[in-house]
Amino acid sequence: MGVRLRRWERITRPVDPETRAAYARRWEELPERSRTPAQTIGRHAVGCEGTHGVFPRCNFSCQPCYHSAEANRVRVDGAHTVAQVRDQMALTRKLRGPHGHAQLIGGEVSLLEPEDHAEVLAVMRSFGRNPMSMTHGDFDYDYLRRVCVDPGGRPRFGYVSFAGHFDTTMIGRAGARRPQRESELHGHRRAFCDMFTRLHDEYGIRSYLAHNMTVTPANAAQVPEVIGACRDMGFKMFSFQPAAHVGNTVRWKEDYHSLDPDAIWARIEEGAGSRLPWDVLEVGDTRCNRTAWGFYVGDRWHSLLDGDDERDLEARDDFFRYLGGVHFNAPPKLLAARLARVVAAHPSTVATGLGWLTRAVRRVGPAELARHRPEPMTFVMHRFMHADDVAAAWELMEKGERSGDPRIIETQERLAACSYAMAHPESGRLVPACVQHSVLDPEENRQLSQLLPLPTVRSTPPAAAQ
Repeated sequence: MGVRLRRWERITRPVDPETRAAYARRWEELPERSRTPAQTIGRHAVGCEGTHGVFPRCNFSCQPCYHSAEANRVRVDGAHTVAQVRDQMALTRKLRGPHGHAQLIGGEVSLLEPEDHAEVLAVMRSFGRNPMSMTHGDFDYDYLRRVCVDPGGRPRFGYVSFAGHFDTTMIGRAGARRPQRESELHGHRRAFCDMFTRLHDEYGIRSYLAHNMTVTPANAAQVPEVIGACRDMGFKMFSFQPAAHVGNTVRWKEDYHSLDPDAIWARIEEGAGSRLPWDVLEVGDTRCNRTAWGFYVGDRWHSLLDGDDERDLEARDDFFRYLGGVHFNAPPKLLAARLARVVAAHPSTVATGLGWLTRAVRRVGPAELARHRPEPMTFVMHRFMHADDVAAAWELMEKGERSGDPRIIETQERLAACSYAMAHPESGRLVPACVQHSVLDPEENRQLSQLLPLPTVRSTPPAAAQ
């Protein structure tokens, strides 16, 4: 009985000690300018994680593409992918704690055989990661079913997360090889979401779907139309990535320096039909990431927190203070026990929570809530940095030096606050994704092309004359 009680006491602690230690390290790593009251890194998150060098090949020819020119010379190999992901997730588990969000990313994930894709997701989950498969979405329902359902017809997972990338920079999609307008892709976006609806109807497997879109000077004006047309398809996040000069230089077709972040965010707000406050909750450096969490009720989007209401900001601060680090994806009974311990230690959290809820209901309107169910929707903008700037900044950072160039200083600060890291088990360190793509990918992919070369196609000699 004593052993059971001690175990129960340990697993019902609101925040795992490893999580608390990982958060403390992340907070200390942040530059001073990013340690704001709104910062989530180091207080309720460690950031996102991504895989690298696991399947760099893709069957599209996007312009631009952040992968190096060598990526498509590497064979997709399931055993290699599983082994590399296991090693990378083991390191992220060691350095970032027992829970985290990780992207299964490389080239195109659907080039993995379904069994291999499923095994990798299981490996990521075994290290406490919540995996999201990053894809161009150009696969059929049979592939999705084989990933999520075993040969005996039993669901492998109760819940899956996929991010579908759709935009006019992408070349190779079946039925829309070279789209000229974003509207040409709406049918493909809907078909992608419909596959997951069918998966739920047939097998009860729930899903979280994100929509990714590369923004260039050519399609920036179409951002509002994409959001308006696709908002009700089933996506729970719209993420926009202004293009940068990273990756294969042959595919750089425009001047990406002209992409103003404020102008793009204004386009996103136009599509959302609402102001999107990105400074209420921050993820790393706001020059890299802008995120607005909220929900739709009917046609109107509402922010999770009202940044103009001091009471909501106080509620945010109390959340970080008392609930920061609580693993909300834990099993319901375990989560309830942990929350009960928080309330027992800090009874004021109940009044704070009820106060926030009451204000939110008033802002939305009880009548609207009676007519419409709230639908969560997050809007994100991720700004990758140009490869030349990253290379210069990283070289100095590796030497422990600070640049005297304001542009490179900004790059160094953004890299130091990076919320998206990739694990290198050979060195025992995590590196920012921009460093991975700008500095490390070319050599890594050259080595992989020797380790996993593409099959050599042999010509068939002509048949002998009869």
